[in-house]
Amino acid sequence: RHPGAALFHVLFKALAVLVYMFSGMFTSNFVLVCVVCILLLAFDFWTVKNVSGRLMVGLRWWNYVKEDGATEWVFESADDASEISDVDRRVFWGALYAPAVVWSLFLLVAILQLKVQWLIVIAAALCLSGANIVGYTKCSKEARQRIENFASGGVAGSLINQ
Repeated sequence: RHPGAALFHVLFKALAVLVYMFSGMFTSNFVLVCVVCILLLAFDFWTVKNVSGRLMVGLRWWNYVKEDGATEWVFESADDASEISDVDRRVFWGALYAPAVVWSLFLLVAILQLKVQWLIVIAAALCLSGANIVGYTKCSKEARQRIENFASGGVAGSLINQ
């Protein structure tokens, strides 16, 4: 239902991984590669958080710090989850989790090969993808809980009214 959102949901992740893997064939400029990777990861974070999550799975999250210093998570979910395409759902969740696994493997390889400078890019990738994973996982759980509460309240309410 949302091929454009799906394209960009996957595109920035794939480009960041490809630049990380194959940039050495084209340049030895670490700073350039680092900046390009981090920009792609930032574009991906923003796209997933603000566009593809809302369009593809009907979820949106954010958090903010209150005046007392406490962090508050805010979750939104679509009113009608039946409008969400199964293909969109699979693409969204698969492309959300898979890159974190790939970047974790890159982390192990970088540590084993003692390529310490690349840990900057990998840390950025894991932090940004991790934030979206945590946000959307919490958002999805809250949306499911809201549906269960509504369903049980609706059943209980109809039994009480009879």
